[in-house]
Amino acid sequence: MTWFKVDDTFYGHPKTLKAGNAAVGLWVKAGAYAAQHLTEGMVPGVVAQLYGTAPQARKLVAAGLWHEHGHTCPHPKCKQPAPGDYYMHDFLIYNPSRARVEDERARSAERQQRARERAAEQRTQERNPPDPSANRERIADDPSPGNREPSANQIEFPDDIAGQGDTSQRDGDEPSRSPRPDPSRPAVPPSEVQPASYGSTPAVPVNLRPLRDALTAAGVVVEWSLAEAEWFRLEAIVKRTAVPALVDHAREQWRRARSRPRSVRYFLPGWSALPPVAAGTPTSPGADVIPLDAARPGRVARAAGLFAAALNSPEEQAR
Repeated sequence: MTWFKVDDTFYGHPKTLKAGNAAVGLWVKAGAYAAQHLTEGMVPGVVAQLYGTAPQARKLVAAGLWHEHGHTCPHPKCKQPAPGDYYMHDFLIYNPSRARVEDERARSAERQQRARERAAEQRTQERNPPDPSANRERIADDPSPGNREPSANQIEFPDDIAGQGDTSQRDGDEPSRSPRPDPSRPAVPPSEVQPASYGSTPAVPVNLRPLRDALTAAGVVVEWSLAEAEWFRLEAIVKRTAVPALVDHAREQWRRARSRPRSVRYFLPGWSALPPVAAGTPTSPGADVIPLDAARPGRVARAAGLFAAALNSPEEQAR
């Protein structure tokens, strides 16, 4: 869309006053037509007849706002119209040319295309997150001779012939590179085991599995493949906010989403905006259960009174 520009002093210009309001109305309509169709100020005669009258067109020519065929305007940008058509005086001084408008439209279309391509690429990355285990060495699939299974036709040699009867020099000098666990040594408690790096495995860490199980139980089934930084971010969210609050928020987002979210990454922005849960509240991690009498003392007291009255009633005592 282009604009037809009018100077803010046009209302009091001598040419405007000479032409009159009715002719100026025709001038404005013809100018908007020229801007929309990129005629660079050329007004066809049929357009002038459609939006005005012949006397109004003659007033615009007499005032110097329009030019007829054969005009002698000294301005070099005032083009010569065909017979029966008109040209708006100084149109290209205040309004862009056709080439400039088309060039700006082409650049705008190119910017929009690049923006759409970036948005499509971002959506593809969100739907198909990179697998952290894709860069790991595939030792099990290595076709090297050391990883191949022995052939069925391979000759079996006794241990004494193969030289395995005595301890080798390497076995005596340095320990094995992959020592087997010693059954006599006590196992390390699970609480002291260092968690694996988030970037080395796509499995859900132990401290985040309660959240995963709670979401699955609530019907929010999503993928749990995250980048290393996102794992640490989610871990901080769980420490700050209770799992039930996170599940309720995710279930509401799941219900309002136009399309079903595929990854738990979809809920990270909303979870980050949730307020922290104070320690000791019913929804905080590790909070104690509040007794019923402490939560609703009025109802409990009324229920106890009704129960005591029922026990002291004559019917109950007669039994």
